[in-house]
Amino acid sequence: MRGLTQLILLLLAACLSLWLILGFWPLGTGSRVALSLLVVILSGAVGYLQWRKHHREVSAHALITGAALPPEDFQGAVVLVCGDSAALFSTSVPVRETRQGWYLPVALPEHLPLLAQHLAAERPALIAQISVLLAVVPEQHQDKDDFTQKLHVWHRAIVQCKSWLAGVPPVWISTWLSPPVVSAQQPERWFTITPGHKDVQVQEAGSGVMPLVEWGQQSDARNGQERLSTVFWMESLLPWLETHVSSILIQRQGDVPALTPCVWGACFTPVTGIPDNLWQVHIGSITTLTPDVHNVQECLPLPEILLPYLPRRHGVSRLMQAWLTAGLLCGVFLLFALLASFVNNQRLVQSVGDHLAVYNRLSGTPPSPKTIAQQQLRADASLLDEWLRGGAPMRMSLGLYQGMRLIAPLEAAINSWTPPPPPPPVITQIVQGPKTIRLDSLSLFDVGKYELKTGSTKVLINALVGIKAKPGWLIVVAGHTDITGDEKSNQVLSLRRAESVRDWMRDTGDVPESCFAVQGYGQSRPIATNDTPEGRAANRRVEISLVPQADACKATATPNSSND
Repeated sequence: MRGLTQLILLLLAACLSLWLILGFWPLGTGSRVALSLLVVILSGAVGYLQWRKHHREVSAHALITGAALPPEDFQGAVVLVCGDSAALFSTSVPVRETRQGWYLPVALPEHLPLLAQHLAAERPALIAQISVLLAVVPEQHQDKDDFTQKLHVWHRAIVQCKSWLAGVPPVWISTWLSPPVVSAQQPERWFTITPGHKDVQVQEAGSGVMPLVEWGQQSDARNGQERLSTVFWMESLLPWLETHVSSILIQRQGDVPALTPCVWGACFTPVTGIPDNLWQVHIGSITTLTPDVHNVQECLPLPEILLPYLPRRHGVSRLMQAWLTAGLLCGVFLLFALLASFVNNQRLVQSVGDHLAVYNRLSGTPPSPKTIAQQQLRADASLLDEWLRGGAPMRMSLGLYQGMRLIAPLEAAINSWTPPPPPPPVITQIVQGPKTIRLDSLSLFDVGKYELKTGSTKVLINALVGIKAKPGWLIVVAGHTDITGDEKSNQVLSLRRAESVRDWMRDTGDVPESCFAVQGYGQSRPIATNDTPEGRAANRRVEISLVPQADACKATATPNSSND
């Protein structure tokens, strides 16, 4: 389940990143493709590593514990029992569950960080409820140095749990000892040292809390000896714990910080011990008594009475943790999307502003540059009008769209100047001589056509006043085009246009056909550059020239009635 949640979050992060790259950020096509591929590759690599890590963790956790974890909504304390934990659990029941706590055994110090990591991954809502119980049974140890070394190792293992439990977990210590006098009807009794109380307190099930001294003074003839022995046992236990346990935990070990137990408790109950254990040696050094060694089959009582003294915090469930992560991803996406929208709108404002500045700087003389600038403004206004009607694109929106305030300045600038009307067709004398006349093709023909259009007669009459058919002169009609279209079609079009002009002159002036020579040059003889509209207009022309030729125009046709 946890692996699936991580996969969904990774997929969400990848989708939001691709959406940001492809839909918002002002990047070129190559940059978008490169970044998108990078996001896909990184997402795949991270997903594969997470899958490998999850499987390794599952395998490691399966080795350290076969115990059932508490449910996600468990309200009690989750206690990791370290130290001499074997005496509190049986082989048939790997965990002990009570109304107030869920106790999990930890057999070895190296298993404690792994179990903490497993709990943090599977039950994140219970992290604040986790604590570590250091169980101490002095009657199960013989060597003092070995016992001290074990405490050092447990100390380091507890501190290592802070990476997964939001800091070092609360630590509490519980000690079990065989009572000086074994009684069949002895109630479960705990001797505690809690925050806010310097003296030892005595707590019994169903009874209140009272100081140890006061409790010992309430003895009667029936249990007086038992209470006095217990008080002596307790007063002997305190310096032993101070020397063998507390002094080790509260000291810093190199890079391992000291631990401060939040509560301490001791219970006198029959405990399975070994001969010549540490407790027997300690009692024997201060008295002539030797505690007996017992062999008990039952599990030791749990320190339930100490649970109310543990600090409690609120945890976050796995589902809530996933929702928080998803919300964080969406928040980061929205932040970067807003930033991209702001950048896109600033670019739009700067682009339109630059176009307006160029337009306003031009005086209109000559009109061509300002006409081009006005066309750019019209394109900008058309785009903004389209966004006004259909909605601005997503990369410009998110409440930051600035196009509305640009429409009015654009319209005002466009309406502030009108280009002058185009000049009438000009008949230009060229360098060939005063007897060469050039006619604009568009004033005679439609685009791509070679039939004379209506209204061209006046232009021809005005242009051809100086052209007279006379012997010894050849009337040369030459057609030219720009580079628009293919070369062969342009050559045919120029020839056909020259023939149309020749036919009109022949039929109108009753000039013999021997006076004419028709030529079509197509695009081969430009007189201006074809890279500008003005140059292409100059290249589209029909030229009429008088060329001296001795045998030209000798026969003159007799006018007939129809021509008259």
